[in-house]
Amino acid sequence: MLILNQVTKQFGKFMAVDHLELNIPEGLIFGLLGPNGAGKTTLLRMVMGLIRPTSGSITLFDRYTPTDSAVREKIGYMPQQQAIYPGLSVLENILFFGRLYNSRDKKMKQRADEIIEMIELSKQRDKQVSNLSGGMIRRAMLATTLIHRPLLVILDEPTAGVDPSLRIKFWHWFQELARAGTSIIITTHHISEAVRCDQVVFLREGKILEKGTPDALMKSYQVSDLEEAFVKAIEEKERDREMAV
Repeated sequence: MLILNQVTKQFGKFMAVDHLELNIPEGLIFGLLGPNGAGKTTLLRMVMGLIRPTSGSITLFDRYTPTDSAVREKIGYMPQQQAIYPGLSVLENILFFGRLYNSRDKKMKQRADEIIEMIELSKQRDKQVSNLSGGMIRRAMLATTLIHRPLLVILDEPTAGVDPSLRIKFWHWFQELARAGTSIIITTHHISEAVRCDQVVFLREGKILEKGTPDALMKSYQVSDLEEAFVKAIEEKERDREMAV
């Protein structure tokens, strides 16, 4: 689904992404985990073709580069920032984004109804976004991301700022999508919640610290929490660096 070959991104002298090597298979939830500034958002922007790598290559769906026009209709993206129109209703936003992807009108309306029901926004479907709570706005953003049935969904901090109960619902919806065959790449600095991912990568300062299944990583570091495993991975790399010096 996604192959990164020695992908690097520099902004001046700052190395945001440092020679990343990844091969992400289809049909799973893949977590890019790390603190703010780890390179997560920069990497996603390169995968979507919004910025170009300084060096290295990115291959999507075995054949495309991120800038190929055929890729756009296959990817859904939910950014950190609010990216829907406050003056439109939930349904109007969903249909608007569907038309951007050239979805057929009849099928699009049916799909919009399905998504609205799935994310429990039926009572708010005709309300203006400006009148919704922050959590409901995040739900509406997810709906606009899914309207065109993308093969790959990219979620950048989708649970940021939402309460714990809604965060659990979001992960339930993500797992439903994955079971239906949608591939998902998700970033979060709430590392513990990513135990629900099929595979994860720990990122720090643009580099990969560790990768594997959550269970395998927790077992490797002999901890019961994924965030603890991340901290131990950092400590281990720091010790290795000091010994090398």
